[in-house]
Amino acid sequence: MMEKADSVQKLYTRMRLWEFPDQYVIEPTDGSSGSSLAVSRVDGSMKLIDELPECSTLRVPKIYTIFGVVGMLKLLAGSYLLVITERESVGSYLGHPIFKISKLKVFPCDNSLKNTPPEKKKIEMEFSGLLNVAEKTSGLFFSYETNLTLSAQRLNDLGDESRLLPLWRQAEPRFLWNNYMLEVLIDNKLEPYLLPVVQGSFHHFQAAIGKDIIDVTLIARRCTRRNGTRMWRRGADPDGYVANFVETEQIMQFNGYTASFVQVRGSIPLLWQQIVDLTYKPKFELLKLEEAPRVLERHFLDLRKKYGAVLAVDLVNKHGGEGRLCEKFGDTAQHVASNDVRYLHFDFHHVCGHVHFDRLSILYDQISDFLERNGYLLLNEKGEKMKEQLGVVRTNCIDCLDRTNVTQSMIGRNMLECQLRRLGVFGAEETISTHPNLDENFKILWANHGDDISIQYSGTPALKGDFVRFGHRTIQGILQDGVNALLRYYFNNFVDGTKQDAIDLLQGHYIVSVGRDTAATSQKGGLEAIASFPLALGLVLTGFLFATMSLRQVRYDFRHFFFSLLWAGISIGIAAFVRANGRVFCNRPRLHNPR
Repeated sequence: MMEKADSVQKLYTRMRLWEFPDQYVIEPTDGSSGSSLAVSRVDGSMKLIDELPECSTLRVPKIYTIFGVVGMLKLLAGSYLLVITERESVGSYLGHPIFKISKLKVFPCDNSLKNTPPEKKKIEMEFSGLLNVAEKTSGLFFSYETNLTLSAQRLNDLGDESRLLPLWRQAEPRFLWNNYMLEVLIDNKLEPYLLPVVQGSFHHFQAAIGKDIIDVTLIARRCTRRNGTRMWRRGADPDGYVANFVETEQIMQFNGYTASFVQVRGSIPLLWQQIVDLTYKPKFELLKLEEAPRVLERHFLDLRKKYGAVLAVDLVNKHGGEGRLCEKFGDTAQHVASNDVRYLHFDFHHVCGHVHFDRLSILYDQISDFLERNGYLLLNEKGEKMKEQLGVVRTNCIDCLDRTNVTQSMIGRNMLECQLRRLGVFGAEETISTHPNLDENFKILWANHGDDISIQYSGTPALKGDFVRFGHRTIQGILQDGVNALLRYYFNNFVDGTKQDAIDLLQGHYIVSVGRDTAATSQKGGLEAIASFPLALGLVLTGFLFATMSLRQVRYDFRHFFFSLLWAGISIGIAAFVRANGRVFCNRPRLHNPR
């Protein structure tokens, strides 16, 4: 159906990396007859070689087995090679094996640092330190044989010429995680080394329904245009690209038939931010209100080009802090509303509370006409298109994680039931719930999917995951939500700034240059240069400890009462100062200052 012609040069699936003192040599070991790739450790330059260099008997090179080259990143003085050292097979996409990256490794090509001035060397070390964070990036997937960046419908629509192109040239740039890092390899025309990588999620299961076996796969593709962490990437940029934009595709295969249904999620498409300041819930700030209609129009124009008709389902609260965003989104959406674009507000918390998620059926009744009209992709045994998806549901809450995942899983469940009825597997009144094995597998599939997307954006698994996993809220799930909410607070305030810098560096959202970065590092002055939350917390606790010790001495000498007040006053003063300057005491991104 979607096989690529044999004339396309195959990607190397297994290689050996030799670490010589002056260069790295990557040798294909999967039976391919191609040349080895030599990468200079001085300047990162690349060339193909037919024979391995002679090994000195004094210094035997280290050898690593690798499964792909992710790309090359150039910093101030050195270049850094990213490779896959461990992979895990996670299933297949339309018949092609899919792998998850278990371990990334960075190989520095920075021998020239020896002759670099100390100031430049210091900056280089700061940047290269961010690559240690990058090595821990989660949710990276790839295939040596098929284009994982495209949905089944878009793959099916590819023309014959496009199918003959190498995978990296077929790839959808929005979902190509290593797009920027591949540039050096593309310039060097290293076709068999150009491996496209997607960030997101990939899960699947097989289940028996009577004598029939169905195969269900759930894929998430994260957009790289406004990629980042929960509090440092909110809303849209001026071009209409939104934070936490994820395409979710649910594929069902049965007796040679393939059905695919795509949904998307993404932050509210306005210019807004929520900068961490040590409070549990920082306030929402709407920016450049006069730009809102233009930004929203660009966002929906892009969605219409890629998916057809759009139904935007907004799940945020009607009142409180979220209410202002909701009102602005609703009002601005009226300007772009048409036959192809529709906005629908559904106050998830007001209708469903924290436990009555079955009331989402009210929402389904409101959107079922759109889903029936715009359908899903259906291919028969010969790969011929019997039906196609003509539109997409775009769901958002504030984070586009917890409420969004519960809602998307409900829509996915209903669409799978429609597909099974269409193929005659289900009777008219039959549902997934009437098949315990299918029901359990489906819930686990969506719960794992939600957790993966949430970990990438917020650092923790999704909240409300127990409902998706078990079909109802549990005491353990509610307690786990409390723990995850506290962990999110910690990551958002004290970890995510550095993580955001690492993401911006890898995705090419920040390009290192000499003049700009020597100036940038010397700018950090004033309170920001000395602000340290651990130090402030230590001083506050020390003050309270001395206040307590002084209070205990009051019965022997009344003067200790005044010392106690003094220490307590100092502690309260420091705490108040930290609270008033909360933003400065948080871990902030240094490459892109927030607006």
